[in-house]
Amino acid sequence: MENVIKQSVGIDCSKDELVCCLSMLQLGQTIKNISQQTFKNDQKGFKSLLKWSEKNFLQNLEQLFVVEATGVYHEKLAYFIAENGLQISVVLPSKISHYRKSMNLKTDNDKTAAIGIAEFGLVKKLEAWKKPEPILRTFRQLLRERAQLQSMLIEVKSMQHAHTTGVIYSEKTTKRFKKQCEFYKSQVKDVELEIEELLESNPAIKEKVKTICTINGVGQLTVLTIAGETDGFNLIRNKRQLVSYAGLDVVDKSSGTSVRGKSRISKRGNKWIRRALYFPALTAVKHSPAFKSDYARIVKNTAIKMKGVVAIERKLLILIYTLWKSEEAYDPDRYKKIGSAITADPTELDQVRSIEIQR
Repeated sequence: MENVIKQSVGIDCSKDELVCCLSMLQLGQTIKNISQQTFKNDQKGFKSLLKWSEKNFLQNLEQLFVVEATGVYHEKLAYFIAENGLQISVVLPSKISHYRKSMNLKTDNDKTAAIGIAEFGLVKKLEAWKKPEPILRTFRQLLRERAQLQSMLIEVKSMQHAHTTGVIYSEKTTKRFKKQCEFYKSQVKDVELEIEELLESNPAIKEKVKTICTINGVGQLTVLTIAGETDGFNLIRNKRQLVSYAGLDVVDKSSGTSVRGKSRISKRGNKWIRRALYFPALTAVKHSPAFKSDYARIVKNTAIKMKGVVAIERKLLILIYTLWKSEEAYDPDRYKKIGSAITADPTELDQVRSIEIQR
């Protein structure tokens, strides 16, 4: 085929199937959908996918696979393609969704989703996905498990409190609630012990975590959560991208003189990172003079405490990222204005101070 400048396979993943579309971009920005096929989401299906793509790809051009990040269903495929020496990009669902809206498609199904993903790979410059370090992926799994166990423990405690507050309640039910609480507490301790043992087995990561934990309010579980959720900041190229990935980026809705929406954070990013930063931000505000002054200034200007907390979360996140990359010791004076390093635009800094959050 003549005049083709780029080619990609878009893959819509589900639990059992991979719906694929191979598209090509020609000179003049014309996109042609060459072939569509459905494969099983297993090792046999992965091999069939590669045979099909090799048959339809032009051999003189880069071969790109693009997949939407759908929970964990895409992960085995991503590992398989990367291990076979091919390039695959994993894209957040929100980005694909916004692009598909611009296509004005009249139908919405797996086939049109695959077309949208393939075309997105043609018109955008995407980062190649890299296999994360196994230890960071294990940290991510363990820390998510710990967070979920803690949520269940809180839920059981609330149920126990509601049950025993009534005038008439069952002693047997109360005992069962207590047993559930003890069980979840023991599970949390087991997970924390496994995290500690895993950290001891990797001196390099342990040293990084130890250095970052010199920040007031930041503990090793917070650092490991952020490192695990970002794969050690593997695909993070700058601070602005990191803030957006965590969902702490500012969204300002205004148009002309009639639309004047309030600035708020997008919350479209990783919820585990935001959750991990909340209590460290409160501690930093209480015990760190630098963070305390920033918090006080924002609350004074806005009269809303939560806005100040979110600004400190954002600042802590950037500071953790900076120290992880530089492998330097924390210097309060040097990093005093680390949050301001995202941008030199005073307008955006004013927006950061006026974030409205709804947790």
